[in-house]
Amino acid sequence: MKTAMAIVMTLALTVVFGCMSPRGGGMSEDEGFNIAVPTFTTGLKQGDRQTVTVSLKRGKYFKQDVTLQVTATGGIRVEPGKVVVKASESPDVQFQIKAPKDAALGEYRVFVKGTPETGRPTSTEITVKVVSP
Repeated sequence: MKTAMAIVMTLALTVVFGCMSPRGGGMSEDEGFNIAVPTFTTGLKQGDRQTVTVSLKRGKYFKQDVTLQVTATGGIRVEPGKVVVKASESPDVQFQIKAPKDAALGEYRVFVKGTPETGRPTSTEITVKVVSP
């Protein structure tokens, strides 16, 4: 029961709080974008998966599609690895982070890179800690 509550709280905090990446895209604040990810370490048990929400924070005049590429350090997986967020769609994207049953215990990094149609890309990362079941 405590584990279930911890997972629910983790997901709730993911939505409420986010880590902002450096600005990508255009030259002014209103023409660029940031990538918001959870700011705290995401806990994941061996053999489990967890959904993480990544959000694009668009400037007022930023009207471009953004390609998000997500990769993880060895030992864990992220699906899907690539998503195009259309300018007309919701800025929130969900990814599944998976730890195999035999994943080594410890911290891993998930890297999120956002590339607009034109302009500079930006990136950020999520820390994932694999724990025993």
